[in-house]
Amino acid sequence: MMKGMSASERKKEFVPRVCIFGGKAFATYVQAKRIVKFITDVGATVNNDPDIGDLLKVIFVPDYNVSVAELLIPASELSQHISTAGMEASGTSNMKFSMNGCILIGTLDGANVEIREEVGEDNFFLFGARANEIAGLRKERAKGKFVPDPRFEEVKKFVRSGVFGSSSYDEMLGSLEGNEGFGRADYFLVGKDFPSYIDCQAKVDEAYKDQKRWTRMSIMNTAGSYNFSSDITIHEYARDIWNIKPVELP
Repeated sequence: MMKGMSASERKKEFVPRVCIFGGKAFATYVQAKRIVKFITDVGATVNNDPDIGDLLKVIFVPDYNVSVAELLIPASELSQHISTAGMEASGTSNMKFSMNGCILIGTLDGANVEIREEVGEDNFFLFGARANEIAGLRKERAKGKFVPDPRFEEVKKFVRSGVFGSSSYDEMLGSLEGNEGFGRADYFLVGKDFPSYIDCQAKVDEAYKDQKRWTRMSIMNTAGSYNFSSDITIHEYARDIWNIKPVELP
């Protein structure tokens, strides 16, 4: 970045984003509740920060359901499906986003694998460890061999500073630390995937600046999602399970 740039000039380097979170926490899932609270606390801070202005907004959608999804999915430009590879946490929602022309950023987990194959590698933002690496990475962690990325440590330190409210979020962040033990040792390998995720998000910004390229990627997602349509599914059920054939009308 060149010295002497004004604040408005520096802001032009950033791609504006509205980050929308939708989800629910089961009644006894304490850690999930902490994460929901954390998102709302981040939103309350970020959305009222005059320096960030209209560059970044964080929204948590309460009572997320199908009716809400019918509005949000067609309006989204980038959908994040970032579950740990091999955990099968990515289901059909990513198919719906892709079908509606939304570009995905994600790991090689669940339906992401099929989507990437159908829409093309150039039209999917891939990051993170692969499923066949997960067990080995956890063993390395248990042996104390994991070295966290400095940016990851900086984020944890920033959260603990209290900038997002009175909570230090020690319980939530504690699950990302240590080498072993229940609720410790970063079971989902967030710290391992974090640098890859950050670098991939930079590629997202670069692609979005080229609107012609982004539009093509969006079109290719819709065009490549035909195999995930309900029509295809019904035909396969009819052929392979129900053993019925279409009736030809005269």
